[in-house]
Amino acid sequence: MVHKNPTGTVLYTIEQTIKEYRKICQKNIEKIVSDITVDQCLVLIILNENAKIAQIEIAKLIFKDNASITRIIELMVKKDYLIREVNAIDKRKSNLIITQKGIQTIELLKPVIAQNRKTALNDLSLDEIEFLDKILHKIISNCKTL
Repeated sequence: MVHKNPTGTVLYTIEQTIKEYRKICQKNIEKIVSDITVDQCLVLIILNENAKIAQIEIAKLIFKDNASITRIIELMVKKDYLIREVNAIDKRKSNLIITQKGIQTIELLKPVIAQNRKTALNDLSLDEIEFLDKILHKIISNCKTL
């Protein structure tokens, strides 16, 4: 199917979906914690689930380049969500540690995150969600093979 307008493609709709979801997430997060972004929340959640994860791996998981993740982490240190400690084994690396404020923020935002997902997936059956996931993974696979 050929479209004259590039915004008339399903890929544009996927992009729009992501942007709308991120907007609602940010809006709802700000109601509870005013000084944190969606990406910063993702960093906290990832670190909370795997304290030893490398910064480069966090960047991959949230689709950021190394410079962006470095800026995000620096802001989080300044806002007292994270502490950066020099790695005892490799002095060139840092260990990221979630502060008490970061832990409290995760707990405060757990219900918000669950509600955001519920809102976004409202009126979709489990079969529809699984089918959509399967299709999106096919698109990802197609793009990676090029």
